Amino acid sequence: MPNDPTADQRFFQSTTRDFLADTVPIGTVRALGESGVGFDRDWWRRACELGWTAMFVPESLGGGTVSGRAMTELALVADELGRACAPGPFITTNAVLAGLVPVADRLSETVTAVQSGETVVAWAVYEPSRGFEALAGRATGTRAEAEGDGYRLTGVKDRVEAGDQADLFLVTAQSSDGPVQLLVRADAPGVTVTPAWTLDLVRRTARVSFDDVAVSADAVVNVGAEAAEAIRTQALTAAALTAAEVVGATDRPFDATLAWLSDRYTFGRPLSSYQALKHRMADNKTWLEACRATATAAAAAWDDEASTAAETISIAKSYVGAKAPVIAQDCVQLHGGIGVTWEHDLHLYLRRITLGSALYGTPEEHRRHIADLLDTAAA
Repeated sequence: MPNDPTADQRFFQSTTRDFLADTVPIGTVRALGESGVGFDRDWWRRACELGWTAMFVPESLGGGTVSGRAMTELALVADELGRACAPGPFITTNAVLAGLVPVADRLSETVTAVQSGETVVAWAVYEPSRGFEALAGRATGTRAEAEGDGYRLTGVKDRVEAGDQADLFLVTAQSSDGPVQLLVRADAPGVTVTPAWTLDLVRRTARVSFDDVAVSADAVVNVGAEAAEAIRTQALTAAALTAAEVVGATDRPFDATLAWLSDRYTFGRPLSSYQALKHRMADNKTWLEACRATATAAAAAWDDEASTAAETISIAKSYVGAKAPVIAQDCVQLHGGIGVTWEHDLHLYLRRITLGSALYGTPEEHRRHIADLLDTAAA
C-alpha cells in the first residue's frame, strides 16, 4: 500500500498474495462460508508464520517488522486480504496486540501464543445497541467490580469479530477505577458465546455474555488512564487496517468490471466504447484512488507518530467507508443481471466492503471523532 514500497516490502506483499492465492482461493472462501466456519485454525497458524501478527510484538518476544514501519506493512497484508476476500482474525488480533505492547513483558506468554496463532484472541469492545465508543477510550455497559486484586465481570458484548472461534477475549469494561481491560478465557465459568450472523460469509462475529466471571489479577491488562489510552490505540489500529482491507476488496470488483466492459459486446460494440459507461468508471477510478491515498496516509501517519495520526485515520475510515460501497454497487450494476447472481463473485466483495464500512466505526462515527479532535485542538 505505500506509494514507493521497499524491495523487502514488495517481497512481503508478493509472498502474502501468493499464500492467499494458494490456500484460500475464492472457491475455498465460498466453502468456508457454507460450512459455517470462519477460518481454519491450522491455516491461521501458517499465516502467522509469515509475520502477519509480528509487527507490534517486541523483537525480544520474537516479533519485528520488515522495514521498521509496522502499520504500513500490516496495511499491505490487509489490502491483500481484501483483494482475496480472505478469512482470518487478522484485524482483531492486531488490534489486541497493539494494546498489549506496553505490557508485553508482563504478558509475554499470552503475547507469544497469540502471535504464533496457537491462541486466537478477540477484542470484545462493542456493547449491544451502542456504537463504536472505543474511539473516545470509553468503556460502558459491561461492569468490572473489584474483588481483591482481581475483578468480577458482568455484561454483554456483541459484534465480537472471530468471537465464535476465539480462545481468549480482551474485554473492555468499566470499573470504580475507570476503564479496565481484562483477558478472559472463552471457556471460563460464566462465559457464554453465541455465534451471530454477519453479511460477510467468512468475517464472523459473536455475542459474548459474562455472568459474574472471576478475573484474576494476572489477567488484568490495564486500568484507568492506561486502559483508556490502550482502547484508543486499538480503535485506531482496527480502523486503519479495516480501511486498507476495504480498499483491497474494492480493487477486485473494479478490475473485474473493467474486464467485463471490454469483453462484453452489445450491438457489435464493446460496452467500454459507450461514453456514459466510461464516465461512470472514470468517477469510480477517481474515488478508488482517493480511497487508496487516504488509507496509505493513515498508515504512514501511524508509523511516523504524527500528531494528526488519529485525525488522518478517521479521515481514511470515513472516506473509504462512504465511497467504497458506492463503487462496488456500481460495479454490480454495470455487470447487469449476472452481477446479482449467487454464482458471481461480486457479491462476496460487496459483502466484505459493506461490513468493513460499518465495523470499527461507521463513516458518521469517524466524522464525529474528527470534529471532537478539532474542537479539542481549538480549545
